[in-house]
Amino acid sequence: MSSMKGIIRMSLFGIVINTLTGCDLFDKDSEEKRTAKSNNGVEQNIANQVRAVARSAGVTSDAADGVDIPNIKDPLPQLGMRLFFSKALSGNKDTACATCHHPTMGGGDNLPLSIGVDSVDHDVLGVGRLHRSDAHEYDGGPPVPRNAPTSFNMALWDDFIFHDGRIESMAKEVGQNGASDTSGIVTPDNTDGGFNIMVGKNLTMAQSRFPVTSKEEMKGFDVQPDGSTQDIRDLIINRLIGRNGHEADLEKNDWLTEFRIAYDVPNASAEEIITDPNMFNAIAEYERSLTFTNSPWTKFLEGDDTALNDNARSGAILFFKSASNGGAGCVTCHSGNNLTDERFHVLAVPQIGRGKEANQMDQGRWYVTKDDDDRFAFRTPSLLNVSVTGPWGHSGAYSSLDAMVRHHLNPEKAVRNYDYSQLPSGVQVDKMFENTGPAIIALNRLREKGKSKLPEVSLSDDEINDLIAFLEALTDPCVTDRECMSSWIPTGNDPDGLRLIGKDINGNLL
Repeated sequence: MSSMKGIIRMSLFGIVINTLTGCDLFDKDSEEKRTAKSNNGVEQNIANQVRAVARSAGVTSDAADGVDIPNIKDPLPQLGMRLFFSKALSGNKDTACATCHHPTMGGGDNLPLSIGVDSVDHDVLGVGRLHRSDAHEYDGGPPVPRNAPTSFNMALWDDFIFHDGRIESMAKEVGQNGASDTSGIVTPDNTDGGFNIMVGKNLTMAQSRFPVTSKEEMKGFDVQPDGSTQDIRDLIINRLIGRNGHEADLEKNDWLTEFRIAYDVPNASAEEIITDPNMFNAIAEYERSLTFTNSPWTKFLEGDDTALNDNARSGAILFFKSASNGGAGCVTCHSGNNLTDERFHVLAVPQIGRGKEANQMDQGRWYVTKDDDDRFAFRTPSLLNVSVTGPWGHSGAYSSLDAMVRHHLNPEKAVRNYDYSQLPSGVQVDKMFENTGPAIIALNRLREKGKSKLPEVSLSDDEINDLIAFLEALTDPCVTDRECMSSWIPTGNDPDGLRLIGKDINGNLL
């Protein structure tokens, strides 16, 4: 009997111990679950907050949604790609469009200011590309006066092209790339101030017509020095056809076959198919195919809460909140799905390089409008893929996003403390203070009149780092992956033997 009582007591003791232990384990498990649930709730709240502030700025989805984007595998963009990489489109056959806008270099050339024509080695791109010492007006520095804008996402611009907006759609319809059935496109060829009905169907095609006319970029200084912009375009067409004294320009010429395939007219003559509109239309379709928006930010907008890390989320909130609400106010100018208002603002970025005037000055938008409020104003860039599109600023003065962000916070201080070591050797800087000072004065004047949109804010180093984390999340991973970008770099038949085979200073293929 006593043994039975002992067994019962032991059993009860075991039950109590097991129960207590079980409760302890249960409580710990519940606490972990409650903590995880709480953390998930906080994470979700932050994610929702980011999307809410983005929506308030008109940022709701992938910037390419609803936009007609050509497929790079289609015949027309394929022709455009071959033209884009051919040095036959330059006056002296030494420069291609891709020289300053290479797909593996963020759609640019990784230089503050480009060296187009008259290079030492035509195929060397980026740092190490040199201007020939016997070139026109050689001074040891780059001849192109402004930073090469990225060729990525050209299809997403609706209003203006170029830093100064000298190509303008009068329609400005969202998602149409400047196209309209009722309104025209204004370009520098509009000598009478009217619409130019010959530029093509969209802003990208209008833009594609002008690099070949620039003496510093592609035309050269000794080819038709007194000719019009159309004269050099006609020369290129005559060269591709092989007529009017240009029969021997190309040792190899398969362009007729290429145009016939692209436009699906197998029996067309060269004169019928190799035309100004057909050439620039093909180049534009290639450029429009260079659309890269599949970034972590896009994935986040589409519902993937894990696409942004904590720093990027904090940076996004800073970015989209106004300065008056404790944010950085970046969204004041970088609004909409393309993160640009497509308007012109004075930032007083250091004026380096040759500039647009004899004294190396560059007054930006003012050259187009002659409006004093537009002096030293430049177009707001899109921030999509911004981490690969540097150097930044209209003059390419900043080689890091950190420096570019800090300039926005205090332009005068940034100019005063400008770090020249970030520039390649030879860049013209002797008149930087002299030519940037008037831009700072213009910015201060606009602020006094309440016309500047540049917020006056102070940010901590941690906040700047968060902003940069967000900016880096705007980049499509494809643009940093050579294999992914290979579809936009021509292989196979070289129609004229003048294809740009881009390489770096060490001879590595790009």
